[in-house]
Amino acid sequence: MAFELKDGAGSLFRNNKKEKPTHPDMTGEIKIDGKVYRVSGWTKESPKAGKWLSLSVQPKDQQALSKPKSAAPKQDGQFDDDIPW
Repeated sequence: MAFELKDGAGSLFRNNKKEKPTHPDMTGEIKIDGKVYRVSGWTKESPKAGKWLSLSVQPKDQQALSKPKSAAPKQDGQFDDDIPW
């Protein structure tokens, strides 16, 4: 049986693939109201607050939408359909 997130719960894991300082230190998922979100976390430190965690959350299905498409933009008068007449 595969692991399934429970509603209102999530997990963060250390990002072992971090290559740049801008990449998150931790990544994971959380499920809220039946929808799964991608969570990214960065460890921060300041003299006033000490160590803390900065988070970013986005819908998991948004990752596929945010990737650029490789198709060239259409010019006026061009169509996709291959109707032979």
